[in-house]
Amino acid sequence: MISVVSTAESAPTGTGTPEPSLYRRIRRLFTRDLLVSLALGQVLSLLICAIGLSSKFLAEDFHANTPVFQSFLNYILLFLVYTTTLAVRQGEGNLLAILKQRWWKYMILGLVDIEANYLVLTAYQYTTLSSVQLLDCFVIPVVLLLSWFFLLVRYKAVHFVGAGLCLLGISCMVGADVLLGRQQGLGEQKLFGDLLVLGGATLYGISNVCEEFIVKNLSRVEFLGMMGLFGSFFSGIQLAIMEHKELLKVPWDWQIGLLYVGFSAFMFGLYSFMPVVMKRTSAASVNLSLLTADLYSLFCGLFLFHYKFSGLYLLSFFVIILGLVLYSSSSTYVAQDPRVYKQFRNSRPAGDPSPLSPAILEPSVTYTSLSPESGDELPVQVA
Repeated sequence: MISVVSTAESAPTGTGTPEPSLYRRIRRLFTRDLLVSLALGQVLSLLICAIGLSSKFLAEDFHANTPVFQSFLNYILLFLVYTTTLAVRQGEGNLLAILKQRWWKYMILGLVDIEANYLVLTAYQYTTLSSVQLLDCFVIPVVLLLSWFFLLVRYKAVHFVGAGLCLLGISCMVGADVLLGRQQGLGEQKLFGDLLVLGGATLYGISNVCEEFIVKNLSRVEFLGMMGLFGSFFSGIQLAIMEHKELLKVPWDWQIGLLYVGFSAFMFGLYSFMPVVMKRTSAASVNLSLLTADLYSLFCGLFLFHYKFSGLYLLSFFVIILGLVLYSSSSTYVAQDPRVYKQFRNSRPAGDPSPLSPAILEPSVTYTSLSPESGDELPVQVA
């Protein structure tokens, strides 16, 4: 049985009188850790914005509809950098040792990641841009639910309020798109496109939660190396079957080559940097941060594609940022269950040379926060 007891009291000020609770909470709301985490999330959003813009130029200006090939290039880069790093390692972190222990789990995860990218990119051909932007947010409740049941993350009311504000902000942006007539897609097949987005968002949620578990309990390089290995293999097969004819239609020149190089570099940066941010925060926080990527794309479109401006875009941006601040301002806690840690590896106690000795993992509670509350430490009693 696990019980949590709070002993927080008002911290004294320099005058010897209790510091006002409201002032103390406002001061803690904007800590260095919180601001750094928000900034890192926006770097990810800018990378996604760059990926979207390069894809748009390839598809609309050069008629190069090659989503599988674009993903394949990214997986090849991951393979060259991270899989080869695992190959030259020694000990349990070696590529062969990892494959021997859990190759089939990474194979499934690689397929999930590949098809998530493919479903969402394909959906743009059948449904409206507004529908993709709105339905893609389905990844957030998926991540929250999976984190609750499989990572044992426990949330407070402020986390749900913050997530709700982020979704409200993206709804404002979609509403502005509808009012300005910025809709694309084939109306007759809209339902099929919407289902593709929901399927892709669900797979993204599964991939993100697995990524969070791996980078926090195993290794960032291991995750990226396995994605490079299985991603390049299966996307290469999918490319040969489904997209080889499209590649022959591409009017190759230096501009198209530069766009492909740029897309691959931005995607590689996103995959390499996201585990760093996810280890610092969580899969849920990262996905909430990524909601601003569509807004950055719209702001770029004002100059590049002469989109019409709406004040709802600015309102949407500030509502999303407010939701991120609220979500990140309070700590979550993780009730660690030994069964969770047996899903990807079999550990043993530190210093035990015997591979037959199983690890003894006691149930415990771990508190995580982006804004440390020094005066509100919660002692944990495990009975």
